Amino acid sequence: MPERLRRSHEAWLLAVILVLGAVLAAIAPGFLTPGNFVDLIETYSVQGILALGLFVVLVSGGIDISFAATASVAQYLAAWLAARLHMPGIVCIPAGLLAGVALGAINATLIHFVRVTSIIATIATMSVYFALLMYFTGGKLISDLPDWWTDRIVFVQWQNAEGDLVRITLPIVMLVVAALFTWLMMTRSTAGRQLYAMGGNPESARRVGVAIGRLHYLAYGFLGFMAALGGIIQAHRVGESVPNAMYGSELTVLSAAVLGGASLSGGVGSVPGVLLGIVLLAILQNGLNLLGVSPYFFQIVIGLVILISTSFTMLATRGRHARRRVAAPAAGD
Repeated sequence: MPERLRRSHEAWLLAVILVLGAVLAAIAPGFLTPGNFVDLIETYSVQGILALGLFVVLVSGGIDISFAATASVAQYLAAWLAARLHMPGIVCIPAGLLAGVALGAINATLIHFVRVTSIIATIATMSVYFALLMYFTGGKLISDLPDWWTDRIVFVQWQNAEGDLVRITLPIVMLVVAALFTWLMMTRSTAGRQLYAMGGNPESARRVGVAIGRLHYLAYGFLGFMAALGGIIQAHRVGESVPNAMYGSELTVLSAAVLGGASLSGGVGSVPGVLLGIVLLAILQNGLNLLGVSPYFFQIVIGLVILISTSFTMLATRGRHARRRVAAPAAGD
């Protein structure tokens, strides 16, 4: 996507957020306060981390539906090591993160070497990962996590004019760190530029020497890492590990990524756009809750976002193919 168009999409998204925020502030008491906004960001921090990982896979031209199951497996493994084997955090957290990377690598292997379509491969692994987790755990939650994991970590706090205490906590900081790292990788590294190239035109990228297999492992391994990180942060927030806690968040995360401009056909998207997509979904759901609107309406919005995005992607792809067919005879004249 040209830089000008990318920025216009982000500017449009920011404008929608500002208008929606102004409307909700006028009709929903308590919406436009620093405390409510910070709470929103913390609530959606895990989805934001997952969306950043999914964004990298989408840019590479693939799609992954198994990240929520990966997050659940990695979270539960780390929780089991901490609560049942009483291992320290320096062992449990890396073990969970490595498990996420390993599950992502399995997806990359199926997609690159076995040549299974990414959506089919990851739907299958989602089912396998989650079923194995439920089978071996019996669906039992782990509620006795150690204090080093569950204790609330506050980096900054202040009291606003209304007397509410506003806190910048670990989930928010981890979201910022994850966003910064993803942005640097995708915009300032050779691998990031190659991921954009592969997603835009994999055959051309292969011809100029881009290692497609290596990039598949990078993209899906990175999403596995971010999924595991999100799962660990989720357990920190709620103070327990539930096998199916992350299950069902796939559509919300995918919606945030495509709202932020990540194309389902690959090669397009930005980290700021993904963050704006998360903010838009957060304030929309929060505003609807404050207005007493049924939560099912939010699911309608999620479905429409994915449907409209997919429709625009297909129309744009057909338009590009049609222009190429018209230009081909002219080039041969």
